[in-house]
Amino acid sequence: MAGHSEAVVTARAEERFSIRMLAGALLGPLVGLAMWFAPLPLEAPAHHALAVVAFMIVYWITEPIDHGMTALAGCYLFWVLHVASFSVAFSGFADSTPWFLLGAMLMGEAAARSGLARRIGYIVMRSIGVSYPRLLLSIIILVFILNFLVPSGMAQLAIVAPIVIGIVAAFGLEPLSNVGRGMFIILSYTCGLFNKMILAGGASILTAGIVRKVSGITIYWTQFLIAYLPAVLITIFACWGIVLWLYPPEKRELPGGRRFLQDALDKMGPWTADEKKTLFWLALVIALWATDKLHHVRPEVVALGGGLVLALPKLGVLGTRAIREVNFLLIIFLGGVLSMGEVLMHTKALDVISNAMMGWMTPLLGNSWYAASVLYWTAFAYHFILASELSMLSTSLPMIVHFAQAHGYNPVAFAMVWNFASGGKLFVYQSSVLILGYSYGYFEAKDLLRVGSWLTILEGLLLFVLVPLYWPLIGLHWLK
Repeated sequence: MAGHSEAVVTARAEERFSIRMLAGALLGPLVGLAMWFAPLPLEAPAHHALAVVAFMIVYWITEPIDHGMTALAGCYLFWVLHVASFSVAFSGFADSTPWFLLGAMLMGEAAARSGLARRIGYIVMRSIGVSYPRLLLSIIILVFILNFLVPSGMAQLAIVAPIVIGIVAAFGLEPLSNVGRGMFIILSYTCGLFNKMILAGGASILTAGIVRKVSGITIYWTQFLIAYLPAVLITIFACWGIVLWLYPPEKRELPGGRRFLQDALDKMGPWTADEKKTLFWLALVIALWATDKLHHVRPEVVALGGGLVLALPKLGVLGTRAIREVNFLLIIFLGGVLSMGEVLMHTKALDVISNAMMGWMTPLLGNSWYAASVLYWTAFAYHFILASELSMLSTSLPMIVHFAQAHGYNPVAFAMVWNFASGGKLFVYQSSVLILGYSYGYFEAKDLLRVGSWLTILEGLLLFVLVPLYWPLIGLHWLK
């Protein structure tokens, strides 16, 4: 699972290394130096912190090096240039959020390597049905279920893609047939969408971490799930209906029917000991997350505990080689982002950014009926500039949470809306998950634009209703 996805993304990255990246490698330091020596009416700590952040933003946009290395370089510059002390410049690594993500990644690796995730995939598809509409619905539901077991869009896609490829081949159709396009476009899109509605995956985990770092408020797993549960249910059927409408099948019934999926399950053989152990530990983790309001154990504590148990001899299923293949640069990225937010608060630079960027929005944020839409579409537009959703959140969310905290709004509500908006995408470059899905060759850029446009508008309308009507009923108010 991990090897395939990493190989595809690496190949894509090498193909896309271009003048843009080379220019970015040179432009980043130049922008940082220009900002450092610019005659700005700011205190030195805030001025110099913004200069380092400018360098980081250029590198995150142009991607000459990995996002995690850029974040680490920024922490180093904060420290070595005396913008902040070592304890402040690297404070994000002492936060629990990166370790939440590590636990989640270890659990996802266990679900994938043990075969549990693939077995569940075949079971779900066989149970829902074997016609094109039913298989399409089963793919969407499967992705949603996998968010509880494999909290990584890339991993989900790498697990389900081979199953979908086999189904399209069983239909006797080409990759760019309507069946191939419909299945693969919705698989790729939902792998990066549902994890904005559940506290799973890098974006939502980062959001919860920034909220706690800036405001001191913990977002619990059940709070996140309940807040977006109506949106999840509507989105599942909306995705299904939109793709059925845009991509009517050349063949409606899968040749061989349930026998095809049953044969795939038979080839996997009986449940293995590793599958059973993984299922047990993941079920326990989910049960603890689902009851966090009762025991008040924070979700990151549960996640890291579950990940560590799965890496233990006898009790778990992950060996040393599997653990080494976990993308630790993503964990470094989260630690660096949280450190950056701490430096911006410590130097008062966050006040400067907040006043500059939020001034025009302030009059529009008092009414929850349209304020959520203002935030949603602003974040959607900002995502075009910083294509990576993690970069988009890391450079803007500290300011959003700080503004909400300072002006009497609920920082949790603001952050959850901003995070939700990062799920809306129109172009492949906006997500590594979409890049991986696109690399299989089953859909074109125009397909993503068609499906993404409808779903982005739909999610915006859902938010317009959820925030003022539903969220107050579950105790999530727009104002403090």
